[in-house]
This record gives sequence, structure tokens and C-alpha cells, in this order.
Amino acid sequence: MADEKYIQFVANYDDWVSIKKLKIEAVTDPRTIMEFLASLTTSTDAKIEANLRKIVDLAKVDKAIDELGLGKKDTGRALEEVGSRKVNAVINEVTDLPQFQKGEQKELQQFCKVYAMKKALKQCALEVDYTNVKIPGMKRLMKKKDKE
Repeated sequence: MADEKYIQFVANYDDWVSIKKLKIEAVTDPRTIMEFLASLTTSTDAKIEANLRKIVDLAKVDKAIDELGLGKKDTGRALEEVGSRKVNAVINEVTDLPQFQKGEQKELQQFCKVYAMKKALKQCALEVDYTNVKIPGMKRLMKKKDKE
């Protein structure tokens, strides 16, 4: 029992109830592990974003990124613009919250920068996470997400 290998994730939080378990044996295909981890990453990334949205006004970050008017061939511009003074000013504005100390505000800024970069690169039609990978076990999850 002590040398069993497994990955286990349990979430029982607000509207998020998730139990994901994978027992890894000698015959476990690496693709199975990869799909399991991608599923977990997709789920946790969505919850990170949802909780960040509860803390800061991500709608302002969304607006700043949308105003860039990025498209398929704008990857270089996206990288430039997300690091620009304009986008950073919006991120600084939404994270300048008096209830947080400077270090906490800096952490929120980093989360917002990652969010902004992912959003900008997605607008350039780049795959920056695993949400669009068609994993057979995730079909139900993808249908639910599409309805939202």
C-alpha cells in the first residue's frame, strides 16, 4: 500500500464540488496521466479566474484588452501591449485596494498580468491552455462550459 502511486484532488468549495482520482500503475498510459492533469488544470484555472474576479474588477482588464483589437496576426503586438503602460495602469488601478498590503497587491497584479496575457493571446487565436483540447473524458465538462 505504501508504494501505491496516485494523484488525488478533492474540492468542496461553494459551487465547486470536484473529486478527481487517478491510481497510477505500471500499465497506466502516460496519455491517461496527461489527460487527467489537463482536466485538473482546466478546472483549477477557471476557479483561479473566478476567485480573482471576486477580488478585483477584471471587467476593466477585459475592456483594456478588448480595446487593443487583437487578431490572429497580432501576437507580437499582444506581447507588447499587455506589458504596456496603458494595460499596466488598469491592472494597478484594479489592484490598488486598501484592504491589501503592498505585497498582496503585487501578488494580485501578477495574477492579473497572467490573466491579461492569456486573454490577449487567445484573441490572437493561440492555444495558451488546455481548455480547447478535445479529451474524451472532458466532453461533458466542455458541453457545460459552452452553455455558460
